[in-house]
Amino acid sequence: MINGEVLRNAIISGAHNISVQKNHINDLNIFPVPDGDTGTNMSMTVMAAAKALEEYDGETAGEVAAIAAKAMLRGARGNSGVITSILFRGFAQGLKDTDEVNGKNIAAALGIGVDAAYKAVAKPTEGTILTVARMAYEAGMEASRENPDPVYVWQAIVNKANDALAITPELLPVLKKAGVVDAGGKGLCSIFEGMLCCFKDGEIVEYEENQALTMESFDSAAAEFDDDIEFTYCTEIIVGREPECELEPDDLRSFLQTIGDCVVMVNDEEIIKIHVHTETPNVVLEKGLLYGQLLAVKVENMKEQHKNAKQNSKKSSKKKNKKKETFPFAEPVDDFGFVAVAAGDGLKTLFNDLGCTNVVSGGQSMNPSTDDILEAVLGTPAKTVMVLPNNKNIILAAEQVVPLVTDRKVVIVPTRTIPQGMTAMLNFDPDISAESNAQLMLDAAHGVGTGLVTFAARNSEFGGKKIKEGDIIALQNGKLTITEKSAVKALVKLSKDMVTRDTSFITLIYGEDVSEEDANKAYEELCDKFGSRADISLVKGDQPIYYFILSVE
Repeated sequence: MINGEVLRNAIISGAHNISVQKNHINDLNIFPVPDGDTGTNMSMTVMAAAKALEEYDGETAGEVAAIAAKAMLRGARGNSGVITSILFRGFAQGLKDTDEVNGKNIAAALGIGVDAAYKAVAKPTEGTILTVARMAYEAGMEASRENPDPVYVWQAIVNKANDALAITPELLPVLKKAGVVDAGGKGLCSIFEGMLCCFKDGEIVEYEENQALTMESFDSAAAEFDDDIEFTYCTEIIVGREPECELEPDDLRSFLQTIGDCVVMVNDEEIIKIHVHTETPNVVLEKGLLYGQLLAVKVENMKEQHKNAKQNSKKSSKKKNKKKETFPFAEPVDDFGFVAVAAGDGLKTLFNDLGCTNVVSGGQSMNPSTDDILEAVLGTPAKTVMVLPNNKNIILAAEQVVPLVTDRKVVIVPTRTIPQGMTAMLNFDPDISAESNAQLMLDAAHGVGTGLVTFAARNSEFGGKKIKEGDIIALQNGKLTITEKSAVKALVKLSKDMVTRDTSFITLIYGEDVSEEDANKAYEELCDKFGSRADISLVKGDQPIYYFILSVE
């Protein structure tokens, strides 16, 4: 039987385990746009429960599950984080008023969470975290009929979760093409595995949060690391072995050790996989060809990567120094009020000017939690508060706010982009009901086109296009359409695809990494091409990630 103390430690262990693996989970993102934050979102969601349980010293399993579920609900970030919180909310419902639980209790409780998670998603997709959770639950129930021992059942849940994760590429073609498994499913497996460590051996997975470094200490450490990089190129190849090749792989390993360091080589009858740091990657390729065909090649300049990492760290350090906004509680006195989610001082001012009382910082790769949105709602002095998430990955977190608020009505207008949010606000009608307004605003939002110009966060092949990390990419209504070497050129090409004869308004919003000179250049190009038939506005949004956001209606 599992009591409250064991369950508490297990949830903390699960939180630690996914936190340790979050960067690997982030890297499973298959799209080139910089939004690979599934591991971070799920880690922050479950760590909220771990922190809430740190002070709990009781022995009731039901209380532990309830505390964890409540903390996860408020700390949920991103779609996968919210789904995780819903799974644990159902888990808590199944364990309500229980002191100790067996395997059958645990499996049945997980099933309640799985059912709730499927219902929470408008269009459930197999090959995702949902599939992993469902198949794990089904295996748990089957195991519990054989043996109700909780360790036996949870082992079966973990085993099946990993089996389900392995088949996600077969269920989702985009995963198979990218050669990865589902990131959310991998995160859930990490949580379950961390819990198993505690159930099985009584051990909590260790996790020590990195201490914040000052820029002085980082620069010092970076300089030291620069000196340690003896070889410039991290070279990885996979060789398909020729059956008639009589050369010994061990000879290849010995040779690689003479031209570099960090040599790792794995081989079987069909392939040889090689990893080496060297100054002569061409020689590695030539030697590999003696053994067979090159199936895959990756060469990365480690010194250049480290230099970029230093620059990015300095940028992120400046951002982290910004104080998190707070929203003091406000009595609901006005008829209507608005909360929007946006990143960047310029966009915040823009939404304030459009009538939003509070703007929550967030967007691509920086999803706010349910609790962040809840605080903004309670800080809005209105009887009805309308929330505009302005990002598809934030809608689900925003929807979790609705049942948490009792002193005012909360209506979610599921806007998926900044331009949709702007248009929705412009179409609000104070003389009709909240429900009618929500539909009116959403209908108007669907009529606006959204163009985004950003950078590729990783090498990828998407939509038949080969994309290199750092390439400028443009998306039209969420679909990647253009790759370029210049943000302005990408913006101009994108505008040609989006602007039609019926276009009346064009708004160009430029981000924090775009100079005024480039912004004005882009604006002038738009005016030259479309100024005779559309009103064109230029807005300094200061948003991260996106060089330009283009609104066309």
